[in-house]
Amino acid sequence: MKLAAKDLLSIHDLSPEEFRLILELAGQIKASPGRYARSLERKTLAMIFEKPSLRTRVTFEAGMTQLGGHAIYLAPSDISLGARESIPDVARNLERMVDVIMARTFSHDSVVQLARYSRVPVINALSDYSHPCQALADFLTLQEVHGDLRKVKLCYVGDGNNVCHSLLFAAAKCGASITVACPEGYEPSKQVVELAQQDAKATSATLRIVNDPSQGVAGANAVYTDVWASMGQEAETEARAKIFRPFQVNESLMARAAAGACFLHCLPAHRGWEVTDGVADSPASVIFQQAENRLHAQKAVLHLLAGQEELS
Repeated sequence: MKLAAKDLLSIHDLSPEEFRLILELAGQIKASPGRYARSLERKTLAMIFEKPSLRTRVTFEAGMTQLGGHAIYLAPSDISLGARESIPDVARNLERMVDVIMARTFSHDSVVQLARYSRVPVINALSDYSHPCQALADFLTLQEVHGDLRKVKLCYVGDGNNVCHSLLFAAAKCGASITVACPEGYEPSKQVVELAQQDAKATSATLRIVNDPSQGVAGANAVYTDVWASMGQEAETEARAKIFRPFQVNESLMARAAAGACFLHCLPAHRGWEVTDGVADSPASVIFQQAENRLHAQKAVLHLLAGQEELS
């Protein structure tokens, strides 16, 4: 089992079959982790971080260990991509020392350059454009909760950011229905929407962008939100809070969703801002199941990009 592309930079780069393969393998790894305990034996992952992280670092590092490999954490001060050393030179060094590179960066171009100049697989662990590993965990969770992803009606409420982009691509790859409800002027990238719409033609997925959260969540069986100001946008926090306040996912908004709708958040959550405690801690919330699934989804990606061809 291998992916056609040697890197994972965006869900858009995957075929619908590859997207389903990753989710299927993630489910198998979650159910039978011991079977894959030697998948990455004697292999090393370099983890490049420009941004702080809880889930990304722990899930990738633990995932490599559980697959029999080893991970090296490289803090911002260790590399300083493009400053202390050029990105092509970083890639050309690391490809001679490790088997896989994971990068959590501010600029998507940094991940693209790493992949362009590296002969070993590169995984985008978050950029300003895309967060593919998060979306894989999200749809693994939705599959566990709702079964057939073609029956999922997801509403994302909030900023049209990198997470939103990846959710659009993921829904398009599996035939789900997604509505994005954003304040006017904060919609997802038009290019991303166009690409996702092209992807959706192959799976009959439906994509919709609205500016009314109540309209967006009506009939949804999954409601998703994220922080209003992402890392690097801290100066906009107060201004965004005023604009996004009507888009808070609270008990009243959740009541407009379909009966039995689940709530998702990629975390960290700013409780009392984009979501209330009553929703985040409710029986409908699957946010910690979702966080755990980062581990299983990323283990599947690591295995498919760099694991052993055959398992003993």
